[in-house]
Amino acid sequence: MTSKSPLTQNQIRGFWAAWGGWALDGMDSFIYALVLVPAMRDLLPASGKVANAANLGYYGGLLFALFLVGWGFAFLWGPIADRFGRVRTLAFTILVYSLFTFLGCAAQSVWQLALFRFLAGIGIGGEWTLGGILVAEEWPEDRRVQGAAWMHTGYYFGFFVAAAMNYYLGAKYGWRVMFAVGGTPALLVALIRYGVHEPVRWKNRVRELESPFLYLFSAEYRSRTLLNALFLLIAMIGLWAGSVYVPGAVSQIAARDGYTPADAARMASWATMLLSVGTILGCLLVPFLANRFGRRGALAFFFALMGLSVAEAFGYAFYLPHGALAAFIGSLFFVGVGGASFCVFTVWLPEQYRTECRASAFAFATSSGRFVAAGITFLVGAGVSHFGTIGIPVAITSLAFLVGLFFLPWGAETSGKPLPA
Repeated sequence: MTSKSPLTQNQIRGFWAAWGGWALDGMDSFIYALVLVPAMRDLLPASGKVANAANLGYYGGLLFALFLVGWGFAFLWGPIADRFGRVRTLAFTILVYSLFTFLGCAAQSVWQLALFRFLAGIGIGGEWTLGGILVAEEWPEDRRVQGAAWMHTGYYFGFFVAAAMNYYLGAKYGWRVMFAVGGTPALLVALIRYGVHEPVRWKNRVRELESPFLYLFSAEYRSRTLLNALFLLIAMIGLWAGSVYVPGAVSQIAARDGYTPADAARMASWATMLLSVGTILGCLLVPFLANRFGRRGALAFFFALMGLSVAEAFGYAFYLPHGALAAFIGSLFFVGVGGASFCVFTVWLPEQYRTECRASAFAFATSSGRFVAAGITFLVGAGVSHFGTIGIPVAITSLAFLVGLFFLPWGAETSGKPLPA
């Protein structure tokens, strides 16, 4: 058996900086999903709105949409990182999302919370780009795919941390404490700036483009850039519909079965933990699937699994007259595994572009679709308000994965190829 290349101190520190930032990013981005119902119950009356089921669904969807719009603007971090470096840009994105997540604890109305979530989304969206690029460019070629998969597990460990926080803190002390604790990722910046250096690939890049963002639409890259954005959009629809609405769905089923609000909140936390465990295991499968079946084959597996499991959980298990809670939570494990489709992109996107525009390409693909996803998320929220239920609107989103499977054969297969210089 061939031994793997040893890792340098900078590669190890860079990995933990990327993993830690992505984990805390996941924690911050999922805090809102966990505290959506109690936060809206407090803030809607203060904003002159009745805190009924229709308004909870409508304004909850609106705030999710605004958060995704903020994340969409994170494509701006890509050209900044291509010009000024991966490490310093990574540190700044963490400061941004930490500050505005923390300020959520001081929100006095729905609109103030919406503004803070929008600004936090801008920072959160940049961390994936910078963490993924840092590991791809810094780790040796024979360990790069494995490093990307390990790095991506961080986001779902963050889900687990957020769920645990909600179980022990949110259920007892309220939603404002959750946002206050969400400001702690800023402490990671000191470690990043102290111990991690820029990748040699970036320092030795062949040229510095005047406009790395516009270069993504040159004849060389245009088709793959548009396809990557489409694939990410489809994955986003599934992730945000299939995981963000999980706490609310579990709470509704638990209330239907006669559980108290506090017990329902704890069950939602356990369900989120199960979802996270499934995705972490899915991420660990990615190196095997990506090397055995190619990048497109791996993504096809996760798209198919996500589509089937979202439809089954929200379209069937949610409406069972008996045993709905157990059936729904059981389905969440497979929804979680399917969510590892995002890990495939952490491996695949850096392999498709050269160093001088790699961060711009990663940022555009992972952020641009969020403008459309924001509209779809808002429509899902409006559907929840119209139907008076979470199940049907979310189940319909599973159809997006059929579109992804149709277009996948046109994606650029990069399996077995080295990272472009």
